[in-house]
Amino acid sequence: METDLDPDPFVQFERWFDAAKAAGIAMPEAMTVATSGLEGEVSARVSLLKSFDHRGFVFYTNYNSRKAKQIHDNPRAALVFWWQSLERQVRIEGAVVRTTEEESDAYFATRPRGSQLGAWASEQSRVLAGRGALDARFEELSTTYKDVPIPRPPHWGGYRVIPLLFEFWQGRADRLHDRFWYRLRSDVKDWVVERLSP
Repeated sequence: METDLDPDPFVQFERWFDAAKAAGIAMPEAMTVATSGLEGEVSARVSLLKSFDHRGFVFYTNYNSRKAKQIHDNPRAALVFWWQSLERQVRIEGAVVRTTEEESDAYFATRPRGSQLGAWASEQSRVLAGRGALDARFEELSTTYKDVPIPRPPHWGGYRVIPLLFEFWQGRADRLHDRFWYRLRSDVKDWVVERLSP
């Protein structure tokens, strides 16, 4: 209901995200990230939300991946979170910018060692002749970085989606769902909240 919504969509998202975690939903941070290229081609994949605040929603990837190339060509994206047991969905649309080098470095340092090596070993989204080549590259890097810290690859880092629109969807009986969106009014920098027909 309207009276249950916080006027700040970031606060509202945090409430629902915390509820999804409290409900024991597996990987509540999993989100579909949709991007599109210059020719209008659209692609979507599941990525993991790593952090969020009033600056936006952050995920990390290979900067040579297909999604990164599309973001370079068209720096906009849509995110979708689906928490089935709560019958809740959140959609977010907005502009995309890279995180700072310092943010990417700090997050990379927290990753498991195997994931750090994987970021070096994988040429994400490129055709691979076979699994053997990937495994051999991983083993080579394991030897190279044995007993030393693994630096962040220059081709790997974060993106921040800066929301221009949020939609909160709550499932209800007879498909008469509750849908509300928050639209950013850029001229006055505030959010308009409106109910949408289901």
